[in-house]
Amino acid sequence: MKIKIILGVLVLLVVLLAIALVVVGTHLGDLVKAGMERVGPKLTQTTLTVDQVNLSLLAGSAGVKGLVLGNPKGYQALQSISISNAAISLAPGSVLSDKIVIHSIELRALEVTFEGNPLGANNLATIMAHVNSMTGPVNQASTNPPAASPGGQKKPAKKLEVDDFIIAGAQVHANLTGLVNKELTLPLPEIHLTDLGKGTDGITAADLTQKVLSQITAATVAALVQNAANLGQDALKTARGAASGLLQNSSNGVGESVNKLKKGLGGLLGN
Repeated sequence: MKIKIILGVLVLLVVLLAIALVVVGTHLGDLVKAGMERVGPKLTQTTLTVDQVNLSLLAGSAGVKGLVLGNPKGYQALQSISISNAAISLAPGSVLSDKIVIHSIELRALEVTFEGNPLGANNLATIMAHVNSMTGPVNQASTNPPAASPGGQKKPAKKLEVDDFIIAGAQVHANLTGLVNKELTLPLPEIHLTDLGKGTDGITAADLTQKVLSQITAATVAALVQNAANLGQDALKTARGAASGLLQNSSNGVGESVNKLKKGLGGLLGN
């Protein structure tokens, strides 16, 4: 009889624990969302909003929907980066420990809005400058001082380990200034980061943000510079052909060749 009572109590405790995990998981999602919207603007000096964060401790999964990072002051677009959906796989038992182990993060439908000169002043470079001022250089990101608690005591930041971080199918919408003035949309190559925060030290959420943003910025600038170089080469080829026509054609064909020359140079001059 006592054994049945003990078993009944154990079953009841397991059920209550499962219910508690579900409830805590739901509230943790809200807490994560609030934390992202509170800490993000401090790092980037822009707005940051998130539609929803879902966290299932039992399944070891999480999802972020509708993340939008605003633009720095002085830029026209309402956003710099938006993420439709982020899928996260994590070790459930690590959520309440000092170091959260994340097996994978995959960002889907990431859209970058780029404004400015890829080789000069632009919105992404401005955001990175703000982030670096808060976290330090990328290669020294793990040396951040711990945040102070309201009581004045040092409170260590929560550490993370991210085994795989993947950004696939991203694209950039650019409004370029500089040598080539163009509006264009380009795909970005896949970004794959591995073994972030491995070992006992881990990595903070701020450091992770810095590393990911630096990769997005680098990939965006590289794609835009390559595209601008291609535009310039095409324009020069057209211009050379038009210039050759000026020398070879009679006076009746000069007007048409001049128009071709102007069109060829337009890609370089931004016309």
